[in-house]
Amino acid sequence: MKRYLPFVIVAVVALATIGSGAMLYRAKRSHVSAIPEDKTLSAKSGAESAHIRGNPNAPVTLEEYGDFQCPPCGMFSAFLGQLEKEYDSRLRVVFRNFPLAMHEHAREAALAAEAAGLQGRFWEMHDVLYREQETWSKAPNVRELFESYAGTIGLDLDKFKKDMDGEQARARVEADHQRGESLGINITPTLFINNQPLDPKDKNPEGIRAEINAALEKKPQA
Repeated sequence: MKRYLPFVIVAVVALATIGSGAMLYRAKRSHVSAIPEDKTLSAKSGAESAHIRGNPNAPVTLEEYGDFQCPPCGMFSAFLGQLEKEYDSRLRVVFRNFPLAMHEHAREAALAAEAAGLQGRFWEMHDVLYREQETWSKAPNVRELFESYAGTIGLDLDKFKKDMDGEQARARVEADHQRGESLGINITPTLFINNQPLDPKDKNPEGIRAEINAALEKKPQA
């Protein structure tokens, strides 16, 4: 028995670590706050700075804090396209940058999206970055790939290169990240439906649809 004791101890410690980690995840996630009134899209400052896709007057807003190198964000992006088709004019989508330090190229990808946004092509770059995530995430020189994507979606390449290194794109990424931190966000994707954070247990297709439907019932389209 003594011979196996070290292995038993290691197993117990590992299980305890996993359990405490899960509890820590739940504790952190539960601290995400609802979006306050002065930061909603009804506030002038919020509306001016938001990347919005869909009907600007839709009764339901789905706001995402995402990281372009985050695999779950990539999977959610594919599902989001389905939601936009299903709910059409009843849903508007908002994206905020929240690159995580653990992802080597996430911040640069966010800058690429914002640089594209300065030419009115934020969502086109958003879609390409998620669609090609597996490719550029492993590339030794992501900048070359981002520039190729910029050319594919019809951007002025010289301006794109300049804007990726410019203050405007950098400030936008930082502003989004700080906004997310102020709400208690620390993982991606973090979703809000009509300014209320989505419970982790509902972060699945059925749960998201249920929350959108519930929001539609509370605030029917005029």
